[in-house]
Amino acid sequence: MTVNDISRADTALRGRLLWFVESPEEHGAAAVRHIEDGLLVLKAGQIIAVGETNALQPLLPAAAKVRDHAGKLIVPGFIDPHIHLPQTQVVASWAAQLLDWLNTYTFVEEQKYADPAHAAWGAAFFFDELLSNGTTTAVAFCSVHSTSAEAFFAESERRNTRMAAGKVMMDRYAPDALTDTPRTGYDESKALIGRWHGRGRQLYAIAPRFAITSTPEQLEAAGTLSREHPDCLVETHVSENLEEIATAKRLYPDCADYTAIYEKYGLFGRKSLMGHAIHLSESERQRFSDAGAVAVHCPTSNLFLGSGLFDWEAARDSRRPVHIGVATDIGGGTSYSMLQTMNEAYKVQQLRGHRLDAFALFHAMTRGNAVAIGLDHLIGSFEPGHECDAVVLDARATPAMSHRMETVTTLAEELFVLVTMGDDRAVEETYVMGEARKPRKRA
Repeated sequence: MTVNDISRADTALRGRLLWFVESPEEHGAAAVRHIEDGLLVLKAGQIIAVGETNALQPLLPAAAKVRDHAGKLIVPGFIDPHIHLPQTQVVASWAAQLLDWLNTYTFVEEQKYADPAHAAWGAAFFFDELLSNGTTTAVAFCSVHSTSAEAFFAESERRNTRMAAGKVMMDRYAPDALTDTPRTGYDESKALIGRWHGRGRQLYAIAPRFAITSTPEQLEAAGTLSREHPDCLVETHVSENLEEIATAKRLYPDCADYTAIYEKYGLFGRKSLMGHAIHLSESERQRFSDAGAVAVHCPTSNLFLGSGLFDWEAARDSRRPVHIGVATDIGGGTSYSMLQTMNEAYKVQQLRGHRLDAFALFHAMTRGNAVAIGLDHLIGSFEPGHECDAVVLDARATPAMSHRMETVTTLAEELFVLVTMGDDRAVEETYVMGEARKPRKRA
């Protein structure tokens, strides 16, 4: 930081700043940065300085606008690495388990996204919900239709959010209106990559839904796309449900396990976000670690669909650590709130005999998810040079929270109240590149 840097500032955010520079699970207090009365100094939405308000504010140029949230907690914007755009009207649909739920509800709703008007309407609602809940970055599955991805990216560009998404590739075991072919899936995905990947803050994720709904020929086409565009993410599902695993093994009998299917077709590496990854063998965890692939934990979805309990402790085994993401998985998931998602993640680990503390939970949905999706150099932290996506939190947002806060004496306790009792009501403001963007909803 230099005085010259600050003289260029156009905006500053004031509040109780909290962010992470490492994982607190591994580095403890040394990973945490906390300034009780801090200032984030910005130029064109980028952080150019961070520090104590009394040290930095006198150095700001007279024209700089200070957005004062003194007394409120400001953390990096939440990141959701696994969510489905066309499933906003699938949430809270009663069904048996995963495959029944997909056929009964999800595939019906996703067909509607062939209509550009419906896709645009759905994308606007989707982004309103994300920003209302403090989520500033997501990695999303669109429907099989290019229209859905176009609507997603157009809405994201309008709001200047850093997002990644992909048109689902799916050429079997779905209604005809919801399938493509290996050729059209490749061509349409490649055209979307050319149009949107790297345009402003938009990124593309190659998205074969999962091995069951793609033929070997389509997975080969998806692998070709990944090789041709190595800077694109790959998003899919693996080992979510026991029936799903058995079906995948039956369809790919030459592969030793579910993970091996994605390995065979070049879809398994550091850019691969593997949704759920609940029922992994020790061999699969080792290969996740070796490849740098990400196991994306979706706690509310896993509980709702009865899929299983993700083993965080096994994934973080220091002998072969696996990258972990944590996500809402709307619409199998039941809340757009990353706070509520981490609430359920905590409970899942309690059931497994492992406890995550408040700092680990907040790290997971900010810097931890940024690391998982390979964007920690841009988002997830308040270090100078990062883009300023941020969320302002109020731990007294509801009467019950305010009542509980009367006995809170430490930051860790406050964070745990936010995770356990907080939701969109605890989000006072959401900033996207330094601009206030929380929608003000009508009653």
